Amino acid sequence: MIDLNTINLNRLTTFVAVVEAGSLTAAAERLGLAKSMVSKHMQLLEREIGVGLLLRSTRKLSLTEAGRTFYASSRQLLQAAEQAIEQARSGRDQLQGTLRVASPIDYGLIVVSPLLAQLRARYPALKIDLTCGDHIIDLIAEGIDVTVRLGKLADSGHMATRVDKLTRWLVASPDFLARHGMPATPDDLPPLPYVSLSVLAQPNQFTLSDAAGNQAHVRMQNTVFSSNTAYATRAAALSGDGVLRATVFSVKDDVAAGRLVRVLPEWSLPESDIHAVYPATSHVPQKVRVFIDALKAATAG
Repeated sequence: MIDLNTINLNRLTTFVAVVEAGSLTAAAERLGLAKSMVSKHMQLLEREIGVGLLLRSTRKLSLTEAGRTFYASSRQLLQAAEQAIEQARSGRDQLQGTLRVASPIDYGLIVVSPLLAQLRARYPALKIDLTCGDHIIDLIAEGIDVTVRLGKLADSGHMATRVDKLTRWLVASPDFLARHGMPATPDDLPPLPYVSLSVLAQPNQFTLSDAAGNQAHVRMQNTVFSSNTAYATRAAALSGDGVLRATVFSVKDDVAAGRLVRVLPEWSLPESDIHAVYPATSHVPQKVRVFIDALKAATAG
């Protein structure tokens, strides 16, 4: 149990920031403090509790065994303090502090970033920290308040709220279709040049269904361009490289403007969900609730 009679909460905040940022320098930048002040806080904290928390070397910073246990307790304590403050402020239309959000790159750039800018305009005292990446985020280790995940969720022990439907289309550029012709059936797809998103579980295989319930299992045989980012594959499709299986949110504006054309629009790809995932706590922070509500409203149409 942490003795609050001897521990300064500011030092706990600094310690948690050091662990989550990975270095004294990065923590100082996050907190807006001088690196020397962060180092002093760590020295005083270790002196106050009587054990070493950090292992320092010229190459990296890591936690002692006591430090790992103390970090978990410190983070819970700070979350409880934040929740108490938010509960006391309930009913006030004002958010403060920092909202740390993570998202896949394309969804983060297209959907989440503009939404966060709107929240900033609505809540000027709220700061935003957005991390975009196509790897699975460890919410606790990286200090993330809420992350957006596309598709099937893995078991994590976290809370999840569905915010949108994940739909994909087959698309190609008008120039590509002029050169290769518009496919008439799914059987026409396999030999066509194909643009592949390599991070998908099966980048070159998919199943199509029509309104009558017929299914077609397609295996593309001529991948001409492959990338691990949706932005790169979209650019390749716009350049006329091949057929692309793309998320609707990433290409719907291109289709509306005629830059891309839906291929076999009478056939559908399987749908899944988009979720907001956040740590399981007895009290969901108001800033997380506001973000989730705003995201659901923005994608409702």
